[in-house]
Amino acid sequence: MNIVFGTWKYIFRNFWYVLPFAVAPALFLSLTLNYASLRGVLMGFFTGDPAFTFYQIFTALSFIRIDSWWGALYSLCAFISIVIFLAVLLSLVEKHMRIGKRSLNGAFSRLNDNIVSSFFVGLLYCCIYELWSLITAAVLYAFGALISNVVGVYILSLLFFLALIYGLLFVVSVFYLWLPCLQITGFRSYDALRYSYQLVSNIRGRLILAQALSLLVANVAVALSAVYLSAFPFQIITFVLFLLLFSAFCVRMEAAYFETEKLDREDLLKSYREL
Repeated sequence: MNIVFGTWKYIFRNFWYVLPFAVAPALFLSLTLNYASLRGVLMGFFTGDPAFTFYQIFTALSFIRIDSWWGALYSLCAFISIVIFLAVLLSLVEKHMRIGKRSLNGAFSRLNDNIVSSFFVGLLYCCIYELWSLITAAVLYAFGALISNVVGVYILSLLFFLALIYGLLFVVSVFYLWLPCLQITGFRSYDALRYSYQLVSNIRGRLILAQALSLLVANVAVALSAVYLSAFPFQIITFVLFLLLFSAFCVRMEAAYFETEKLDREDLLKSYREL
């Protein structure tokens, strides 16, 4: 269960080593959430009126803000910060796991080498999520618009939402080790993708479980804070959630890669002390 729980153990043991590099992505991701749409959809769902417009549902799920110029700027900054700090954080965690010593020296030294692969993989993840948001919004809107029985809408919406969540996590798992393979092995894109798919096939179930547990806790926290809190406390809570989720997403990549490759984790063995 190292992939499921080992990631969080690593984060809390290396709190100040990991989390500072997740601050910018977490801040802009929290700002891209549309509080008004999210609160409106959740309040309607909990009060027995699950009929929403497609626009309401999509803007509640999507990280692309189209309601204002500031929102669009936040979305752009979120993507840029994700790409930059994805590259930086992966290189730092890999270095720590490989040699056993934590060091911030040269934190940005591999940025030129990793930024291109991080950009394309980050763009891929963003496209996957936004496509998922589009499909989910369309499905939930169709249920609310076409089915007159409220209980039927609730049941079908919940079942299909869970199924779509599983589909999202499955697709993400297919590409999950692609970026570490690109950055560590030096393979070409297609070869690294094939190799990463072979690696991830051995841990897909545990990987999906780990992502699902994190997503479940985050969704419950976001839903409760959107319903019961005003916009500012909501953004603080979502900032903390994204701080942890972004860190976990990156650390889990490296932990899963080291496990599937059967590489020794020097951050655990600490054999450098014997030198």
